[in-house]
Amino acid sequence: MVDVMSEGFKAGDIGLRAQKKILSRMANKNVAKVFIDDTAASLLDNVYKLAKVYTGNKKEAEKLVKNIIKVVIKLGVLYRNGQFSRDELKQAERFKGRFHSAAMAVVSFYEVDFSYDRHYLLTALNESRAAMRQLVQQHLTDKSLARIDSVFGFFADPNFLDAVFRKDSEYREYLGRIVADMNRAMDEGGM
Repeated sequence: MVDVMSEGFKAGDIGLRAQKKILSRMANKNVAKVFIDDTAASLLDNVYKLAKVYTGNKKEAEKLVKNIIKVVIKLGVLYRNGQFSRDELKQAERFKGRFHSAAMAVVSFYEVDFSYDRHYLLTALNESRAAMRQLVQQHLTDKSLARIDSVFGFFADPNFLDAVFRKDSEYREYLGRIVADMNRAMDEGGM
């Protein structure tokens, strides 16, 4: 008699892997709408515009936003399928707190003149990255972890931050739109 349980085959695991794979290949606006609300979509559109203007590279800006969408979708799939342990859910709360602090700092630095603190924001972003990686490292591939690093690496670039938060910044209009979307998202219970 064959012990079926020791074979390691689980349809649920295969289904989850298939969902993550399919969704990561279809990271476009139509799929994103299932997982991302209108406010978050507007935020991502404005992040794209800022990244495109800052880098001067449409493909790089598209890749950044696609990576954000893929990570958000995969987190959503993992959460909705109950894949996080109790400890990982606690880690998710730590990530959420750190990321919220970073978001609040961005809003504050935009709204209050001469309040920009590069060190504080870099620390908040790097702590957010570490918390997210710790949360998902058992669930996602190295390629997905590299996407997380790429996204946080873009935003935690000191040159980018200095250019964006300079009082006379050419990116101030784009940052203003992003901050408005972030405020709306926080009011709606997101971020």
